[in-house]
Amino acid sequence: MELTHINQEGRARMVDVTDKDATFRQAVAEGRVRMARETAELIRTGGTPKGDVLAVAQVAGVMAAKRTHELIPMCHPLRLTAVDLSFTLEEEAVHIRAQVKCKGETGVEMEALTAVSAAALTVYDMCKAVQRDMEITDIRLLRKSGGKSGDYSREFI
Repeated sequence: MELTHINQEGRARMVDVTDKDATFRQAVAEGRVRMARETAELIRTGGTPKGDVLAVAQVAGVMAAKRTHELIPMCHPLRLTAVDLSFTLEEEAVHIRAQVKCKGETGVEMEALTAVSAAALTVYDMCKAVQRDMEITDIRLLRKSGGKSGDYSREFI
């Protein structure tokens, strides 16, 4: 298997996408912030000291997706056409899902994963005054479409 991010000298490089056609690409990722039932209830009722946790996490996720290339060294700057995050408040967790789209030469998996990560970190930051032992877990790519490598969908056991 050829490593695409390694040059002839064995050093890291940004993959050359100059000759690739711009096509529609989409990725969906998810993650979870596990917490005490009381903390989840504070989020649900708007009782956290810092305000509306999910509204701030939503904005953080969108902003992070747009700036992924500034955080992950070999990512290309992309002109994203859509970023959407959704949150499901569970009994002892916040489930986060991000969907990212673009028409470009390379995929948006990293942007979707970065959106989920930043949103999860924001949930933690907004709630750490009430609980410091929250856990950010299960950040993963669920599916992606477009590009030379084709479609991918995570198999669930």
